[in-house]
Amino acid sequence: MTTMSRSAYLALIILLHSFVLIGQVKLPRIISDGAILQRDTELKIWGWASAGETVELTLHKKKFKTQADASGHWTIKLPKQPAGGPVEMTIKGKNQITLKNIMFGDVWFCSGQSNMVHQMNIHDVTYAKDIAEANYPEIRQFLVPTRTNLQSAEADLQGGSWQEAIGENVRPFSAVAYFFAKKLHEKYHVPIGLINASVGGTPIEAWTSEEGLKDFTEVIKTIQQNKDTAFVNAVDRTAAAAAYKPKQETDLGLLANPKWYEVTYQPKGWRSINIPGYWEDQGLKDLNGVVWYRKEIDVPVAMTGKIAKVFLGRIVDADVLYINGKQVGNTTYQYPQRRYSVPADVLKPGKNIFVIKVTNQAGKGGFVPDKSYYLFTDKDTIDLKGYWQYKVGDVFAPRPPVPPSIALQNQPTALYNAMVAPLTQYTIKGILWYQGESNAGRPEEYARLLPALITDWRNKWKQPNTPFIYAQLPGFMEYNYLPSESNWAKLRESQRKALSVPNTAMTVNIDLGEWNDIHPDNKKDVGERMALAALKIAYQENIVYSGPIYKEATNEGNQITISFNHTGSGLITNDGETLREFAIAGADKKFVWANAKIEGDKVIVWHDTISNPVYVRYAWADNPDVNLYNKEGLPASPFSTEK
Repeated sequence: MTTMSRSAYLALIILLHSFVLIGQVKLPRIISDGAILQRDTELKIWGWASAGETVELTLHKKKFKTQADASGHWTIKLPKQPAGGPVEMTIKGKNQITLKNIMFGDVWFCSGQSNMVHQMNIHDVTYAKDIAEANYPEIRQFLVPTRTNLQSAEADLQGGSWQEAIGENVRPFSAVAYFFAKKLHEKYHVPIGLINASVGGTPIEAWTSEEGLKDFTEVIKTIQQNKDTAFVNAVDRTAAAAAYKPKQETDLGLLANPKWYEVTYQPKGWRSINIPGYWEDQGLKDLNGVVWYRKEIDVPVAMTGKIAKVFLGRIVDADVLYINGKQVGNTTYQYPQRRYSVPADVLKPGKNIFVIKVTNQAGKGGFVPDKSYYLFTDKDTIDLKGYWQYKVGDVFAPRPPVPPSIALQNQPTALYNAMVAPLTQYTIKGILWYQGESNAGRPEEYARLLPALITDWRNKWKQPNTPFIYAQLPGFMEYNYLPSESNWAKLRESQRKALSVPNTAMTVNIDLGEWNDIHPDNKKDVGERMALAALKIAYQENIVYSGPIYKEATNEGNQITISFNHTGSGLITNDGETLREFAIAGADKKFVWANAKIEGDKVIVWHDTISNPVYVRYAWADNPDVNLYNKEGLPASPFSTEK
């Protein structure tokens, strides 16, 4: 065979191989082994093949046939299937695919930002027992890989698989979604499928399609601009060129010889500081930079020779933990809880040197209060709170503003195109949504954006009345002792107003937050409150599923009477104390704390110095101290009577 003929032969082989590949029947990623398909409704099974190729699906020994269209797309509609399984499903064209362990049950699309992302694994201390006892093969999650597309909607996902909620395999499950599913599964004993498409720190616009945002003129301009790849690349190049890039190491702790974390280093000039606490509150005024913390910890023999753990609460912003000169932990941003594993050969009996390097770029740096700070093994615990020694390693000079880059996952339609659009042919029971933190800077706009998303997704799924259940933001940040303005309160108000969209439900979580953590640990109650809402709007159970929701206000002399929906068996204060967090104002909108009392299913609000009250607010703060509930134990939603 000549060289030329060999090349031609190889080209022919490649060409023939490509024809085979084109003829391969292919399914979308979501329809794969272990999938849960929606019960009790006509189902669409779809995929790709060569143009005109005959495709045959076999289920329960019944055969369904179709033919791929000119573009190679095919669809088969299956009749309603009752809950159950597992079964096998075969799809056959020029090749054959056999899907195993398929179940029929209820499928919920779960989306939002970090509080929907947060896996059981992140909360494995609080939910250690739940993880250890997880044995629910009929609760399954499909975790959609994070991906963006600024150009157009994609036809398929780029990865992902169905996983069963059994033992350690439950760790990657969204904690909120898992507890939601567990509640439903235990009640109805049907398979529950969770499609988890969520990304931390993302705005609602990123999850909405271009059609869904058509009424937002400025957003549409951004979408069109972002479709210009040259524009996006130019912006990113400009931002990268202007970004701060230190020419050399400036941290004294790393320049020293020996370095400040090494066991041979002899500390000089270190001062006392308390952990937990921010260094700005302890004498280091307006310092952005690097602060090193150091302490000798006495460790008993019983704690050595085995794996230990260190909990360092939360640290603003980044940290590196060294024990006896060895790095055992590192986190690069402020939000994760610091939970580090210490190898068995690191700790030694007696004196151990703990060194923590903390880097902060802006605001208060240091250790967040009211968190866990300790070293522990299976039987022993050492408290790490108290006085440490500190020394400043670096001070960051004020930096000129840097032109922003285009953060892809925050751009309108970017996540919809890549993480939602490929799933809209997959029939679902309903939608769970936990998002809003990233839109808190523009809270009034959210009153339009959330209904737009709901309508958009229902249109895309072609399920116009799909139950849509969303989580209202919990309390977060410092408590205010005087009535004040709050973007988080305004965002919650926009969420409350979205209840005007039919077949929606909002879970009120104002009592489930943590002042010092945007990711509160209590995910179980959020998930179970969402399940309670689902029982009502998706399963039509006759139950009380919501706390009191503001209905209307009536002015009577110097009092305003507030009426509510969802009062259940009656209004109460959950602590037996006087109602609090009600504020009242006249036409000038100068709010003061009000007197408030429950009368039947209403609340009467007044203030002795305001003879003509006009407005009332309840729980209008970042992190209010609430106590208005119904007797079913569900908290009232924050609200304002302002239009």
